[in-house]
Amino acid sequence: MKPLRIDIWSDIACPWCYIGKRHLEQALSGFGHDVAITWRSFELDPSAPKQPAPQPMVERLAAKYRTSVEVAQTRLDQVVAVGARDGLELRFDRMKPGNTFDAHRLLHLAHAAGAAKQDKLKERLFRAYMTDGQSIADRDVLAACARDVGLDPDEVLADPERFAAEVRGDEAIARELGITGVPFFVFGGRLAVSGAQPADVLRGALDRAWADGSPEQAFADGAACGPDGCD
Repeated sequence: MKPLRIDIWSDIACPWCYIGKRHLEQALSGFGHDVAITWRSFELDPSAPKQPAPQPMVERLAAKYRTSVEVAQTRLDQVVAVGARDGLELRFDRMKPGNTFDAHRLLHLAHAAGAAKQDKLKERLFRAYMTDGQSIADRDVLAACARDVGLDPDEVLADPERFAAEVRGDEAIARELGITGVPFFVFGGRLAVSGAQPADVLRGALDRAWADGSPEQAFADGAACGPDGCD
């Protein structure tokens, strides 16, 4: 049988997408069938500047939700705790938000080299932004991440239009599907799961998508990030 196709819309600037990646990896452990994963582009803030904002993440979050810094910090601490249970070190105190369009273009370059290569780059980009506190809009950071997984970053970074249409194409499909928050998983082209659902929920979706050709359906929404913020 052909591998089960898994399409995932996500953004590097989304902590729930990093957590959702771990949950999918847990769900795939022992699945016993071949899968073909494609990471699709979704920009939470297409208008984000290339230069990272100087304001700390907790202050930006407080301003966005019109709440106190203390309340914002509590929300961040809750996400950090969830990530820690999955072995992730989410360092909101280090994060430098910025434009992710070029990162998505690099992910398309990686996909052209194979799904495994794209997955490695996705992981490397997440770690650079979420843990190491590197600016994901910085060309030198992007180039280093690409080289770390065996890619030539100049294939993309030297040409602003390289894979730009593919990024916009993914985002157009997201709009057609009504995707407003990420991560968003589509299994076998027919079964959708929204948000960083627990591994057992994702495993159930995997099993169902592999077993039959049931019509498209969606599970209840899980924790996710959208243009207006993260849960």
